[in-house]
Amino acid sequence: MLLWNTAALLLGVALDALLGDPQGWPHLVIFFGKVISFWEKRLYPMEDKRLGGTILVVLTMACCTLIPAAVLALAWQISRWLYLLLGGVLCWQCVAAKSLRDESDLVRVPLEAGDLSKAREMVGRIVGRDTDALDAAGVTRAAVETVAENTSDGVIAPLFYMAIGGPVLGCLYKSVNTMDSMIGYKNDRYMDFGRRAALLDDVVNYVPARLAALELIAAAFLCGMDGKNAWRIWRRDRRNHASPNSAQTESAVAGALGLRLAGDAIYFGKLHKKPYIGDALREIEPEDIRRAHKLMFTATGIMVVLAVILRMLVYLF
Repeated sequence: MLLWNTAALLLGVALDALLGDPQGWPHLVIFFGKVISFWEKRLYPMEDKRLGGTILVVLTMACCTLIPAAVLALAWQISRWLYLLLGGVLCWQCVAAKSLRDESDLVRVPLEAGDLSKAREMVGRIVGRDTDALDAAGVTRAAVETVAENTSDGVIAPLFYMAIGGPVLGCLYKSVNTMDSMIGYKNDRYMDFGRRAALLDDVVNYVPARLAALELIAAAFLCGMDGKNAWRIWRRDRRNHASPNSAQTESAVAGALGLRLAGDAIYFGKLHKKPYIGDALREIEPEDIRRAHKLMFTATGIMVVLAVILRMLVYLF
């Protein structure tokens, strides 16, 4: 099964590279979102919001792990090739490299055409901050930050967990990540109810975020970018974020590109003071979005190689 899971991981990466996230196709994250919404409707009315949120986390993880595990177990009994196909599809839908590239490219294209209004609209689809007042540099910066941050939780982290435990552990990780994106907010509704989901997301991303940062630094060297500065800025600024994980990859990308990222941002009409990450060695430009893509894909390749090596070592020894 270890060899078949390795093949499923490689198939999933290949499918992501070829297909990305086609609109209108069924997707694992949509199913996970429905599971989370199902339990939220039933548990949010509880008087003890933290307890309700904790129960939601446990039930969501159980549903989103046991159902894929049962399907794969049945497929294993029927045919190894069916197992490979279904496992590959699950791995594909846990990884989001191509869709991250495609979504951020929708920001770059209008920026290069001088259509700031369209660029603001497109970047608003992939960031949580208010975008109406952003200038071209602010829009570009937001897109680069999104690519940098999501290189970890959208690409490297699921690959990390699939390398350890195959498609099922990948699904478990993706369920935690989806919970955080749906209920892990510090607002009136979710401050208590979503606290456990947000904390768990920080925990499961702790190791992958740091691994992703190191892979991005290695990618900077391989891509002919400033690897030494990526290492320097990562060492200096990797904690410059309220999240224990977000600045890990942002600092590596900022250093590799010679940019200053992060800083103050407006969310829901309220200014949030945030430290800067990196040094402004030059002005940011739309092409930096593509440079961030190059770093992301190279880091992904490094992670895939490491995953295969890890699984082969476990198989041999």
